[in-house]
Amino acid sequence: MDHRTPKLAVLIDADNASDKIAAGLFEEIAKIGEASVRRIYGDFSSTRLKGWTDVLPKYGLLPHQQFAYTTGKNASDIALVIDAMDLLHSGRFDGFCLVSSDSDFTRLAARIREHGVDVYGFGEQKTPESFRQACHRFIYTENLLELPNQEQVEAIKAGAKKKLKEAVPLLLRAFGQLEDDQGWAPLSALGSRLAIMAPDFDPRSFGFRKLSDLVRGTNKFEVEQASGGPLRIRSR
Repeated sequence: MDHRTPKLAVLIDADNASDKIAAGLFEEIAKIGEASVRRIYGDFSSTRLKGWTDVLPKYGLLPHQQFAYTTGKNASDIALVIDAMDLLHSGRFDGFCLVSSDSDFTRLAARIREHGVDVYGFGEQKTPESFRQACHRFIYTENLLELPNQEQVEAIKAGAKKKLKEAVPLLLRAFGQLEDDQGWAPLSALGSRLAIMAPDFDPRSFGFRKLSDLVRGTNKFEVEQASGGPLRIRSR
């Protein structure tokens, strides 16, 4: 059985990603695999990208400078796509991490998946659905930010509670596809099914760190763990 750590190519669109996500981004990527390639694209002569320039050494990011010679033409996007295709055809990578909120990368994500390679998207909640759905998994960068104060924490929790009702129908649909004759389903299987049904599903978007906490928070499921066994759930 192959236990090799997946090799990942991390490609960041600096024009459409905040430098404030850097710490959380690479912490999240480390859960998936090894960030073997770390490249970031943008016009680093611009003061607008100074934040990224300051953190390049800390995260071993290789900057690809793209001067904005004309308006309306995004040379950074083109460079990122060309490099992605070169890396894809090298056959050296198990997955790609595309960091952007730009729908222009939808076709790139779909093309990579057509090769049987996983695509992990990272972008803001405003990211168009087309790009989110083209990814194997999509992580909202708002969930990767360090919260600076308690006031913001409470505001996010309040918003998450309102969104919690939106999670229930999806959880019930996924559960309905998995329950056994006794009405139980493994929590781990639920997580896998949710990832397929909704690539951008993330318990953190609803104010919970783990799926088990989210399931309990809905009050729609019983959660049980037999002696030494995995968690399983049943609809109330």
